[in-house]
Amino acid sequence: MQNLALDGRILFLSQSPDVMQRQLAGQPATLAEVLPLRDDVSTDEITPVHILSHYDDRLGRFTYTGFKAGESLPFSPESARQGGFAVTVAGKRYGKGSSREHSPFAEKLAGIRLVIAESFERIYRQNADNIGLFTSTDFSLIPRLQAGEAISIDELVAGRDALAAAILRAGGLLRFGQQFMRDVRPVAVPEGGRPRTLFEKIVARHALATELTAADPAPGDGAFVRADLRFIHEYYTGMAAHMLHATFGKPLALHDPGSIVVFEDHTNYVSESPAHVRGGLVDNVLAMCRAQRAFAAEHELREYRALTESEAALDDGSHVAGISHAMVAEHYALPGALVVGTDSHTPHSGALGCVSFGVGTTDMANAFVTGAVRLTVPQVLRVQLDGALPPGITAKDVVLHLLALPAIRAGAGVGKVFEFAGPVVRALSIDERATLTNMTAELGGFTGIVAPDAETVRFLKERRGVDFKLEPWMHSDEGAAYAEVIQLDCSRLTPLVARPGDPGNGVALGELAERVRIDIAYGGSCTAGKREDFDHYHEVLSWAARRGLRVAPGVQLYLQFGTTAVRDHCIARGYLEAFEQVGARILQPSCGACGNCGPGSSTEASQVTVSAINRNFPGRGGPGQVWLASPPTVAASAIAGRLVSFEELQAQAGS
Repeated sequence: MQNLALDGRILFLSQSPDVMQRQLAGQPATLAEVLPLRDDVSTDEITPVHILSHYDDRLGRFTYTGFKAGESLPFSPESARQGGFAVTVAGKRYGKGSSREHSPFAEKLAGIRLVIAESFERIYRQNADNIGLFTSTDFSLIPRLQAGEAISIDELVAGRDALAAAILRAGGLLRFGQQFMRDVRPVAVPEGGRPRTLFEKIVARHALATELTAADPAPGDGAFVRADLRFIHEYYTGMAAHMLHATFGKPLALHDPGSIVVFEDHTNYVSESPAHVRGGLVDNVLAMCRAQRAFAAEHELREYRALTESEAALDDGSHVAGISHAMVAEHYALPGALVVGTDSHTPHSGALGCVSFGVGTTDMANAFVTGAVRLTVPQVLRVQLDGALPPGITAKDVVLHLLALPAIRAGAGVGKVFEFAGPVVRALSIDERATLTNMTAELGGFTGIVAPDAETVRFLKERRGVDFKLEPWMHSDEGAAYAEVIQLDCSRLTPLVARPGDPGNGVALGELAERVRIDIAYGGSCTAGKREDFDHYHEVLSWAARRGLRVAPGVQLYLQFGTTAVRDHCIARGYLEAFEQVGARILQPSCGACGNCGPGSSTEASQVTVSAINRNFPGRGGPGQVWLASPPTVAASAIAGRLVSFEELQAQAGS
């Protein structure tokens, strides 16, 4: 029986700064001594975004350098690796946030061979599987490990689905693929039988059969599917190419390169990113981008490249670019399709009635050469949005409310599909539906989906010139099984914000006893850089401009387009005049401050930001405190200089 070699110490990720310092100083600890453990440790804490330009052994230097114990950052570069740790222990929902495989890879490079947590986020655990990093929720292993007992691999994979166990035994997905994925074939679409959800129908139409996977997998089973579109961006391509060349050598043949799209969308403002400039990482980022461009050129892949300010000034308007998720919705995704991308916000396109989900680097590398995408079949959760949204309430307020539900905060949605339905959803535009599906990542879900309807057809015709005809099967069947149904009367909602630290820290704005003063207001990102989001910004800021109001003294307002199509929409409607009149800085399409890579990021821990982005984990938008809010609340707060809704701002101005 093969055992996992664990020759190092156990690292407990505690809430206590003192406990962390003692462990890093070499003192041993027991579980009882370190409680409470940190819950909700995000990938932004395991590997801060500004060091993702590393994708080789250097990445291990920075493991856990964003981790917070209280207000302390106990890890410095190399401290995790030099600590001699082999096991990490944490609390609930370990690995929240980004799909970056850099996080488990950095842990492995730092010497970690096993992560034990009360629960894991879906993408993190799958990424760990794919590189051969073991994970477990069995805390009884801890005293056994401290007693020097060897733990068998059979025990560590017990309870995992057969595919995950086989991948771990093989040492990772790429090695598994070499052994078992030579005979991959489509599966016949099942006819009749039990009622199915729309998600299940789409997966069944894209399922692949292998010698280790079932033809009609049930929830919890491992499976492979064929994607209609695979996309990747600059933070992952160099790492994927490095893995592929190390495993398969050169030349490398990609499966169906015509269905692969490459985006450079995160880093075009890197020269204005304090974290990258201060850390001497700008050259690394530029090299990372060159590596992606070389890979795209070598394999003749479609590539979209966001522009710098100077490049945009020379553009005649013909350049098409933007944040990958918005670009996929604007150009590629269709109802009934299956889309995968190397980013946790890939569910964005589920607003169009397709299955769209995020994967890690190894998953995408494997998909590049085999065409097969790994998934563990999830359960489906239905979110029934009833009533009607009150004036001024947006989809962002809805999702912040969902995130604050105790059950969701406790992990009820982790790994599940969120099917959004009900009269409120039917009344929403595709842009607003995309806010719901996009932030399925923050809800902990596998993906989000909305059944396509007349609004979907209208969007495809108006935005893309596509005459799409819905097919009779494109809906969930009556009687389809759901793991749970969440019902929400949206007519009772008021503007919400999320306190710094986690998107689940939602609170009704009207319940805040003290209205926090702000230094930065940011409107943009894949979540809030769409056309309708800019309609909201303009509604507030044009109202302010007509009254001679400007951005409050000491506040900086940044508005960043999600795509060039959104920019062109704003120009055509004359929005820029009002934005400039109030003193906003307008930014070209990019992820920018949402990934701590451009204007709008904080530079000091004392700074307070109100932002329309999707997540506010520690360090996500710089060292300061980030409050999440809807586009109207962000714009209104910029004018007021403190957290307010547009309705409150109007009342204070007497109109």
